[in-house]
Amino acid sequence: MGKISRIVCIALPYLLTIAALLCLIVVGIGSTDPSSSTSNELYFLRVDLSNLTNATTSSALTHLAESAIRNDTKAKELGDALEKADKDADIRDFYDVGLWGYCTGNKTSKGDFDVDHCSSRKAMFWFNPSEVWGLNETGVDVLFPETLQKGLSTYEKAAKWMFIAYVIAAISTAVELLVGISAIFSRLGSCVTSIVSGVSTFFTLATAITATALYAALDGLFNTNLKDYQVHSTLGGRMIAVAWLAAAFSIVSGVFWAFSSCCCSGESRGSRRGGLIAEKAPYTYERVGSPYMGMRGVEPTPMYNGHQSAPMYPTAPLAVSRGTHDGFEPYRHERSVSGA
Repeated sequence: MGKISRIVCIALPYLLTIAALLCLIVVGIGSTDPSSSTSNELYFLRVDLSNLTNATTSSALTHLAESAIRNDTKAKELGDALEKADKDADIRDFYDVGLWGYCTGNKTSKGDFDVDHCSSRKAMFWFNPSEVWGLNETGVDVLFPETLQKGLSTYEKAAKWMFIAYVIAAISTAVELLVGISAIFSRLGSCVTSIVSGVSTFFTLATAITATALYAALDGLFNTNLKDYQVHSTLGGRMIAVAWLAAAFSIVSGVFWAFSSCCCSGESRGSRRGGLIAEKAPYTYERVGSPYMGMRGVEPTPMYNGHQSAPMYPTAPLAVSRGTHDGFEPYRHERSVSGA
């Protein structure tokens, strides 16, 4: 019965750990397969360039003149480069940024985003617009506003840290499931599992926090610095939600792992009336058979041989009076008094 209660005690944190690992897997498969509708709906950031225009021919030119970040000459050069890349089909209608890479495609007349290509998976991936849009070969990427250039440099470093945190979170969560099996047998196993759970929870939470802050900042950079070219971006709410769901599952499972290391020992205990196994207390007296009375407490009859006697075989037991205390016991001997 104790083992059953132990299994029930760790079932909840074990299931929560599985849920956290599944959420981390979902984050990992986002924007990796163009043929998967589920994967195409999972992205950290979507950059929409379907309405890309040259700032010199748009009404946004008046706003550029008021900006102290860049002048009209730079704005025109950058706009010409983007327009040329768009005509050469180097720039697609939209880009979905994931953990391992990005997916791209065309925007339909109904406003749907049709993904038809995903980049190869790359560790520590970060979305470099000048490289993806083919602007680095022409050197036009230096025309990006200074705030955008600094923001992309920070984003590159933070994206690499987020990838490392994600990998550690996924591996430690998988290890947590393996070590969690030992928690069935003892509270020591739960204690070890709680330590591993603390590591996985820390990095899972770090991944969710970094992803939210990082891509929210990148979303603001694109919408602020490239809005005059009709470049818009939106934050991927589903991917962020799944990342936070993984963190929530990991936190709650860690709490229950710690609880199982203090309670539900798994030892079987009976009831007071019939379940406990009685043990004999030390130094208690028990009546034993006399070694002088044979196998069944029978006194042997002596057989005389000269002046020596030796017990050869037992005879019928001697009668013992129930009314007196003169019965023979091995721990008490009475000496008869002569002449009484």
